[in-house]
Amino acid sequence: MDPRRNPFAPGAGTPPPELAGREPLLERSLVALDRIRAGRPARSTIFYGLRGVGKTVLLGAVRDAVEAERMLAVTIEAPEQRSLPALLAPSLRAGLLRLDRGARAGEGVRRALRALAGFAKLKVKYSDFEVALDLEPEPGLADSGDLDLDLADLMVAVGEAARERDSALVLIVDELQYVAEDQLAALISALHRANQKRLPVTLVGAGLPQLLGQMGRAKSYAERLFEFVALGPLDAAAAADAIRLPIEREEEAIQPEAVTAIVADTQGYPYFLQEWGKHSWDAADVSPITAADVAAARAAALAELDASFFRVRFDRLTPAEKRYLRAMATLGPGPHRSGDVAEALGVKVSSVAPTRNSLIAKGMLYSPAHGDTAFTVPLFDQFMRRVMPGEGGLARGGAGRAR
Repeated sequence: MDPRRNPFAPGAGTPPPELAGREPLLERSLVALDRIRAGRPARSTIFYGLRGVGKTVLLGAVRDAVEAERMLAVTIEAPEQRSLPALLAPSLRAGLLRLDRGARAGEGVRRALRALAGFAKLKVKYSDFEVALDLEPEPGLADSGDLDLDLADLMVAVGEAARERDSALVLIVDELQYVAEDQLAALISALHRANQKRLPVTLVGAGLPQLLGQMGRAKSYAERLFEFVALGPLDAAAAADAIRLPIEREEEAIQPEAVTAIVADTQGYPYFLQEWGKHSWDAADVSPITAADVAAARAAALAELDASFFRVRFDRLTPAEKRYLRAMATLGPGPHRSGDVAEALGVKVSSVAPTRNSLIAKGMLYSPAHGDTAFTVPLFDQFMRRVMPGEGGLARGGAGRAR
Protein backbone atom coordinates (compact mmCIF):
# COMPACT_ATOMS: atom_id res chain seq x y z
CA MET A 1 0.00 0.00 0.00
CA ASP A 2 1.20 3.51 -0.81
CA PRO A 3 3.26 4.83 2.15
CA ARG A 4 2.52 8.39 0.99
CA ARG A 5 -1.10 7.85 2.04
CA ASN A 6 -0.32 6.19 5.35
CA PRO A 7 -2.61 8.00 7.86
CA PHE A 8 -0.54 7.05 10.90
CA ALA A 9 2.33 9.33 11.96
CA PRO A 10 3.47 8.46 15.51
CA GLY A 11 5.41 11.18 17.29
CA ALA A 12 5.67 13.00 20.61
CA GLY A 13 2.36 14.83 20.96
CA THR A 14 1.52 14.40 17.27
CA PRO A 15 -2.28 14.44 16.90
CA PRO A 16 -3.52 11.00 15.84
CA PRO A 17 -5.80 10.70 12.81
CA GLU A 18 -8.60 9.59 15.16
CA LEU A 19 -8.97 10.87 18.74
CA ALA A 20 -10.79 7.70 19.70
CA GLY A 21 -12.09 7.29 23.23
CA ARG A 22 -11.10 10.77 24.41
CA GLU A 23 -13.98 12.86 23.05
CA PRO A 24 -16.00 12.83 26.33
CA LEU A 25 -12.95 14.05 28.28
CA LEU A 26 -12.35 16.85 25.81
CA GLU A 27 -15.99 17.90 25.97
CA ARG A 28 -15.90 17.98 29.79
CA SER A 29 -12.87 20.25 29.70
CA LEU A 30 -14.50 22.61 27.21
CA VAL A 31 -17.68 22.85 29.29
CA ALA A 32 -15.55 23.85 32.32
CA LEU A 33 -13.74 26.49 30.24
CA ASP A 34 -17.02 28.00 29.03
CA ARG A 35 -18.29 28.18 32.62
CA ILE A 36 -15.11 29.92 33.78
CA ARG A 37 -15.27 32.52 31.01
CA ALA A 38 -18.90 33.20 31.97
CA GLY A 39 -17.88 33.79 35.60
CA ARG A 40 -19.34 30.51 36.84
CA PRO A 41 -17.39 28.19 39.13
CA ALA A 42 -15.56 25.23 37.60
CA ARG A 43 -12.50 23.30 38.64
CA SER A 44 -9.22 23.29 36.75
CA THR A 45 -8.35 19.99 35.06
CA ILE A 46 -5.35 17.72 35.50
CA PHE A 47 -4.84 14.78 33.15
CA TYR A 48 -2.51 12.13 34.53
CA GLY A 49 -1.24 8.80 33.30
CA LEU A 50 1.69 6.86 31.94
CA ARG A 51 3.82 7.89 28.99
CA GLY A 52 2.14 7.32 25.64
CA VAL A 53 -1.50 7.50 26.76
CA GLY A 54 -2.17 10.74 24.87
CA LYS A 55 -1.90 13.44 27.55
CA THR A 56 -0.01 15.85 25.31
CA VAL A 57 -2.37 15.17 22.41
CA LEU A 58 -5.37 15.96 24.61
CA LEU A 59 -3.74 19.19 25.81
CA GLY A 60 -3.19 20.13 22.17
CA ALA A 61 -6.87 19.55 21.41
CA VAL A 62 -7.81 21.75 24.39
CA ARG A 63 -5.45 24.49 23.19
CA ASP A 64 -6.93 24.41 19.68
CA ALA A 65 -10.45 24.69 21.08
CA VAL A 66 -9.43 27.54 23.41
CA GLU A 67 -7.87 29.52 20.56
CA ALA A 68 -10.86 28.86 18.31
CA GLU A 69 -13.06 30.48 20.99
CA ARG A 70 -10.67 33.47 21.13
CA MET A 71 -9.68 32.73 24.70
CA LEU A 72 -6.08 33.25 25.82
CA ALA A 73 -4.11 29.99 25.78
CA VAL A 74 -0.70 30.14 27.45
CA THR A 75 1.03 26.87 26.64
CA ILE A 76 4.05 25.66 28.60
CA GLU A 77 6.02 22.44 28.79
CA ALA A 78 7.78 22.16 32.13
CA PRO A 79 11.23 20.66 31.59
CA GLU A 80 13.47 19.45 34.38
CA GLN A 81 15.71 22.04 36.06
CA ARG A 82 13.72 25.12 35.02
CA SER A 83 11.91 27.40 37.44
CA LEU A 84 8.22 28.19 37.18
CA PRO A 85 8.83 31.96 36.91
CA ALA A 86 11.19 31.34 33.97
CA LEU A 87 8.44 29.42 32.19
CA LEU A 88 5.55 31.72 33.03
CA ALA A 89 6.93 35.22 32.56
CA PRO A 90 7.69 35.24 28.80
CA SER A 91 4.61 33.16 27.98
CA LEU A 92 2.30 35.45 29.94
CA ARG A 93 3.84 38.52 28.32
CA ALA A 94 3.22 37.09 24.86
CA GLY A 95 -0.30 36.12 25.88
CA LEU A 96 -1.15 39.58 27.21
CA LEU A 97 0.07 41.18 23.99
CA ARG A 98 -2.09 38.75 21.99
CA LEU A 99 -5.04 39.57 24.23
CA ASP A 100 -4.69 43.24 23.33
CA ARG A 101 -3.94 42.77 19.63
CA GLY A 102 -5.98 44.97 17.35
CA ALA A 103 -7.24 47.28 20.08
CA ARG A 104 -5.96 50.11 22.22
CA ALA A 105 -4.58 48.79 25.46
CA GLY A 106 -7.20 48.78 28.17
CA GLU A 107 -6.31 49.55 31.77
CA GLY A 108 -6.61 45.88 32.67
CA VAL A 109 -3.98 44.81 30.16
CA ARG A 110 -1.66 47.68 31.11
CA ARG A 111 -1.97 46.81 34.79
CA ALA A 112 -1.29 43.13 34.09
CA LEU A 113 1.86 44.10 32.19
CA ARG A 114 2.93 46.30 35.11
CA ALA A 115 2.31 43.35 37.43
CA LEU A 116 4.51 41.23 35.19
CA ALA A 117 7.22 43.90 35.38
CA GLY A 118 7.05 43.70 39.17
CA PHE A 119 7.05 39.89 39.01
CA ALA A 120 10.37 40.08 37.15
CA LYS A 121 12.00 41.09 40.46
CA LEU A 122 11.96 37.39 41.26
CA LYS A 123 14.95 36.98 38.94
CA VAL A 124 17.03 37.74 42.04
CA LYS A 125 15.92 34.32 43.37
CA TYR A 126 15.28 32.53 40.06
CA SER A 127 18.13 33.62 37.84
CA ASP A 128 17.11 31.49 34.84
CA PHE A 129 14.52 33.90 33.45
CA GLU A 130 14.38 37.30 31.81
CA VAL A 131 11.43 39.15 30.34
CA ALA A 132 11.56 42.38 28.32
CA LEU A 133 8.83 44.88 29.20
CA ASP A 134 8.14 48.44 28.09
CA LEU A 135 6.12 49.44 31.17
CA GLU A 136 7.45 50.35 34.59
CA PRO A 137 6.24 48.17 37.47
CA GLU A 138 3.50 49.44 39.75
CA PRO A 139 4.90 49.78 43.27
CA GLY A 140 3.44 47.15 45.56
CA LEU A 141 2.05 45.01 42.74
CA ALA A 142 3.63 41.54 42.41
CA ASP A 143 7.01 42.96 43.41
CA SER A 144 7.63 41.62 46.92
CA GLY A 145 10.11 38.98 45.77
CA ASP A 146 7.97 36.26 47.42
CA LEU A 147 6.73 33.81 44.79
CA ASP A 148 3.51 32.92 46.62
CA LEU A 149 2.40 36.54 46.99
CA ASP A 150 3.64 37.80 43.64
CA LEU A 151 2.24 34.96 41.54
CA ALA A 152 -1.17 35.42 43.18
CA ASP A 153 -1.10 39.17 42.40
CA LEU A 154 -0.03 38.42 38.82
CA MET A 155 -2.80 35.86 38.24
CA VAL A 156 -5.40 38.25 39.59
CA ALA A 157 -4.14 41.06 37.34
CA VAL A 158 -4.10 38.82 34.27
CA GLY A 159 -7.55 37.48 35.13
CA GLU A 160 -8.92 41.02 35.38
CA ALA A 161 -7.38 41.85 32.01
CA ALA A 162 -8.98 38.76 30.47
CA ARG A 163 -12.35 39.65 31.95
CA GLU A 164 -12.03 43.19 30.56
CA ARG A 165 -11.64 41.61 27.11
CA ASP A 166 -14.52 39.14 27.69
CA SER A 167 -11.97 36.37 27.46
CA ALA A 168 -10.31 33.83 29.76
CA LEU A 169 -6.74 32.87 30.61
CA VAL A 170 -6.14 29.14 30.18
CA LEU A 171 -2.75 27.92 31.39
CA ILE A 172 -1.93 24.72 29.52
CA VAL A 173 1.01 23.04 31.25
CA ASP A 174 2.52 19.72 30.19
CA GLU A 175 4.96 17.62 32.27
CA LEU A 176 3.68 19.37 35.39
CA GLN A 177 5.39 16.79 37.62
CA TYR A 178 8.73 18.49 36.92
CA VAL A 179 7.68 21.73 38.68
CA ALA A 180 9.29 21.89 42.12
CA GLU A 181 6.76 21.37 44.91
CA ASP A 182 7.24 24.80 46.51
CA GLN A 183 6.65 26.44 43.11
CA LEU A 184 3.72 24.11 42.45
CA ALA A 185 2.25 25.24 45.78
CA ALA A 186 2.56 28.89 44.68
CA LEU A 187 0.78 28.12 41.40
CA ILE A 188 -2.06 26.30 43.18
CA SER A 189 -2.41 29.17 45.65
CA ALA A 190 -2.52 31.74 42.82
CA LEU A 191 -5.22 29.77 40.99
CA HIS A 192 -7.15 29.52 44.23
CA ARG A 193 -7.05 33.31 44.69
CA ALA A 194 -8.29 33.87 41.13
CA ASN A 195 -11.00 31.26 41.70
CA GLN A 196 -12.17 33.00 44.88
CA LYS A 197 -12.51 36.24 42.93
CA ARG A 198 -14.47 34.48 40.14
CA LEU A 199 -11.89 35.57 37.60
CA PRO A 200 -11.65 33.75 34.25
CA VAL A 201 -8.38 31.97 35.01
CA THR A 202 -7.89 28.21 34.92
CA LEU A 203 -5.30 25.52 34.42
CA VAL A 204 -5.43 22.48 32.18
CA GLY A 205 -2.37 20.43 33.03
CA ALA A 206 -0.92 16.99 32.47
CA GLY A 207 1.67 14.84 34.14
CA LEU A 208 2.74 11.42 35.27
CA PRO A 209 0.81 9.56 38.01
CA GLN A 210 3.05 10.87 40.81
CA LEU A 211 1.65 14.35 40.13
CA LEU A 212 -1.37 13.61 42.35
CA GLY A 213 0.82 13.08 45.40
CA GLN A 214 2.96 16.10 44.57
CA MET A 215 -0.05 18.40 44.34
CA GLY A 216 -1.56 17.00 47.51
CA ARG A 217 1.65 17.62 49.39
CA ALA A 218 1.99 21.09 47.90
CA LYS A 219 -1.50 22.18 49.00
CA SER A 220 -3.94 20.09 50.97
CA TYR A 221 -6.93 21.65 49.21
CA ALA A 222 -5.67 20.75 45.72
CA GLU A 223 -8.14 17.85 45.49
CA ARG A 224 -11.02 20.34 45.79
CA LEU A 225 -9.57 22.88 43.36
CA PHE A 226 -8.80 20.44 40.53
CA GLU A 227 -10.57 17.67 38.70
CA PHE A 228 -8.04 14.86 38.36
CA VAL A 229 -8.71 12.79 35.25
CA ALA A 230 -6.90 9.47 34.81
CA LEU A 231 -5.83 8.55 31.29
CA GLY A 232 -5.09 4.91 30.63
CA PRO A 233 -5.12 2.56 27.66
CA LEU A 234 -8.14 2.69 25.38
CA ASP A 235 -10.79 0.03 25.74
CA ALA A 236 -10.99 -2.56 22.96
CA ALA A 237 -13.70 -0.74 21.00
CA ALA A 238 -11.95 2.65 21.07
CA ALA A 239 -8.58 1.06 20.25
CA ALA A 240 -10.15 -0.70 17.27
CA ASP A 241 -11.66 2.59 16.07
CA ALA A 242 -8.26 4.30 16.38
CA ILE A 243 -6.92 1.79 13.84
CA ARG A 244 -9.90 1.08 11.62
CA LEU A 245 -11.39 4.54 11.01
CA PRO A 246 -8.23 6.27 9.66
CA ILE A 247 -7.72 3.36 7.24
CA GLU A 248 -11.31 3.50 6.06
CA ARG A 249 -11.07 7.26 5.51
CA GLU A 250 -8.32 6.46 3.03
CA GLU A 251 -10.83 4.14 1.30
CA GLU A 252 -8.84 1.07 2.31
CA ALA A 253 -9.69 -1.77 4.69
CA ILE A 254 -8.28 -3.90 7.48
CA GLN A 255 -9.51 -7.33 8.45
CA PRO A 256 -11.11 -7.74 11.89
CA GLU A 257 -8.48 -10.34 12.84
CA ALA A 258 -5.75 -7.83 12.05
CA VAL A 259 -7.39 -5.19 14.25
CA THR A 260 -7.70 -7.70 17.09
CA ALA A 261 -4.01 -8.57 16.77
CA ILE A 262 -2.96 -4.90 16.92
CA VAL A 263 -5.13 -4.21 19.96
CA ALA A 264 -3.66 -7.26 21.72
CA ASP A 265 -0.05 -6.35 20.88
CA THR A 266 -0.39 -2.72 21.97
CA GLN A 267 -2.67 -3.36 24.98
CA GLY A 268 -4.65 -0.33 23.79
CA TYR A 269 -1.94 2.28 24.47
CA PRO A 270 -2.52 5.16 22.02
CA TYR A 271 1.11 5.77 21.04
CA PHE A 272 1.71 2.09 20.37
CA LEU A 273 -1.48 1.91 18.30
CA GLN A 274 -0.03 4.58 16.03
CA GLU A 275 3.24 2.64 15.62
CA TRP A 276 1.47 -0.62 14.85
CA GLY A 277 -0.94 1.11 12.47
CA LYS A 278 1.90 2.77 10.57
CA HIS A 279 3.99 -0.38 10.18
CA SER A 280 1.00 -2.61 9.39
CA TRP A 281 -0.02 -0.27 6.56
CA ASP A 282 3.54 -0.25 5.20
CA ALA A 283 3.82 -4.06 5.44
CA ALA A 284 0.64 -4.65 3.41
CA ASP A 285 1.01 -4.97 -0.36
CA VAL A 286 -2.70 -4.53 -1.01
CA SER A 287 -5.91 -3.79 0.88
CA PRO A 288 -7.23 -5.21 3.14
CA ILE A 289 -4.50 -5.32 5.78
CA THR A 290 -4.38 -8.86 7.15
CA ALA A 291 -3.27 -10.51 10.37
CA ALA A 292 -0.24 -11.78 8.45
CA ASP A 293 0.65 -8.16 7.62
CA VAL A 294 0.40 -7.26 11.30
CA ALA A 295 2.63 -10.20 12.23
CA ALA A 296 5.18 -9.04 9.64
CA ALA A 297 4.98 -5.45 11.00
CA ARG A 298 5.43 -6.43 14.64
CA ALA A 299 9.24 -6.64 14.53
CA ALA A 300 9.53 -3.28 12.74
CA ALA A 301 7.16 -1.60 15.24
CA LEU A 302 9.10 -2.97 18.21
CA ALA A 303 12.41 -1.93 16.66
CA GLU A 304 11.09 1.60 16.17
CA LEU A 305 9.87 1.78 19.77
CA ASP A 306 13.16 0.40 21.06
CA ALA A 307 15.17 2.93 19.06
CA SER A 308 13.10 5.98 20.01
CA PHE A 309 10.32 5.78 22.60
CA PHE A 310 12.16 3.45 24.97
CA ARG A 311 15.81 4.15 24.15
CA VAL A 312 15.63 7.92 24.74
CA ARG A 313 14.66 7.18 28.34
CA PHE A 314 17.04 4.26 28.82
CA ASP A 315 20.04 6.34 27.72
CA ARG A 316 19.45 8.85 30.55
CA LEU A 317 19.97 6.19 33.21
CA THR A 318 23.03 5.41 35.28
CA PRO A 319 24.30 1.79 35.41
CA ALA A 320 22.79 1.38 38.89
CA GLU A 321 19.42 2.67 37.66
CA LYS A 322 19.50 0.30 34.70
CA ARG A 323 20.16 -2.65 37.01
CA TYR A 324 17.26 -1.60 39.24
CA LEU A 325 14.86 -1.42 36.29
CA ARG A 326 16.14 -4.73 34.94
CA ALA A 327 15.42 -6.32 38.32
CA MET A 328 11.87 -4.92 38.18
CA ALA A 329 11.47 -6.26 34.66
CA THR A 330 12.41 -9.74 35.88
CA LEU A 331 9.35 -9.58 38.14
CA GLY A 332 6.99 -8.54 35.32
CA PRO A 333 5.06 -5.37 34.45
CA GLY A 334 4.26 -4.50 38.08
CA PRO A 335 3.57 -2.77 40.37
CA HIS A 336 6.13 -4.45 42.63
CA ARG A 337 6.98 -4.18 46.29
CA SER A 338 10.28 -2.40 46.86
CA GLY A 339 11.45 -5.35 48.93
CA ASP A 340 10.85 -7.74 46.06
CA VAL A 341 12.96 -5.59 43.71
CA ALA A 342 15.75 -5.44 46.27
CA GLU A 343 15.56 -9.21 46.73
CA ALA A 344 15.85 -9.70 42.96
CA LEU A 345 19.03 -7.60 43.13
CA GLY A 346 20.30 -9.53 46.14
CA VAL A 347 20.63 -6.44 48.33
CA LYS A 348 18.90 -4.70 51.22
CA VAL A 349 16.03 -2.31 50.53
CA SER A 350 17.85 0.57 52.21
CA SER A 351 20.85 0.24 49.89
CA VAL A 352 18.80 0.81 46.72
CA ALA A 353 16.37 3.40 48.10
CA PRO A 354 18.42 6.30 46.65
CA THR A 355 18.36 4.62 43.22
CA ARG A 356 14.59 4.21 43.42
CA ASN A 357 14.20 7.85 44.45
CA SER A 358 16.33 9.08 41.56
CA LEU A 359 14.27 7.00 39.10
CA ILE A 360 11.10 8.57 40.49
CA ALA A 361 12.64 12.04 40.14
CA LYS A 362 13.52 11.27 36.51
CA GLY A 363 9.95 10.21 35.80
CA MET A 364 10.82 6.57 35.13
CA LEU A 365 8.99 5.15 38.14
CA TYR A 366 6.16 6.12 40.44
CA SER A 367 4.71 4.77 43.64
CA PRO A 368 1.01 3.87 43.24
CA ALA A 369 0.86 2.91 46.94
CA HIS A 370 3.22 2.99 49.89
CA GLY A 371 6.08 0.57 49.28
CA ASP A 372 4.99 -0.19 45.71
CA THR A 373 6.88 0.75 42.56
CA ALA A 374 5.67 0.81 38.95
CA PHE A 375 6.99 1.85 35.55
CA THR A 376 5.72 5.14 34.12
CA VAL A 377 6.33 3.80 30.60
CA PRO A 378 4.00 0.99 29.48
CA LEU A 379 5.61 -2.25 28.27
CA PHE A 380 8.97 -1.03 29.60
CA ASP A 381 9.54 -4.34 31.36
CA GLN A 382 9.57 -6.08 27.98
CA PHE A 383 12.04 -3.53 26.60
CA MET A 384 14.39 -4.00 29.57
CA ARG A 385 14.42 -7.75 28.99
CA ARG A 386 15.22 -7.14 25.31
CA VAL A 387 17.94 -4.56 25.88
CA MET A 388 19.58 -6.40 28.83
CA PRO A 389 18.82 -10.02 27.93
CA GLY A 390 21.57 -11.71 29.93
CA GLU A 391 20.69 -10.28 33.34
CA GLY A 392 17.64 -12.28 34.33
CA GLY A 393 19.28 -13.94 37.35
CA LEU A 394 20.35 -10.77 39.13
CA ALA A 395 20.53 -12.03 42.70
CA ARG A 396 23.49 -14.26 43.48
CA GLY A 397 22.93 -17.15 45.84
CA GLY A 398 20.33 -15.26 47.84
CA ALA A 399 23.00 -13.08 49.43
CA GLY A 400 21.86 -9.91 51.14
CA ARG A 401 18.15 -10.69 51.01
CA ALA A 402 15.81 -7.71 51.30
CA ARG A 403 14.53 -6.66 54.67
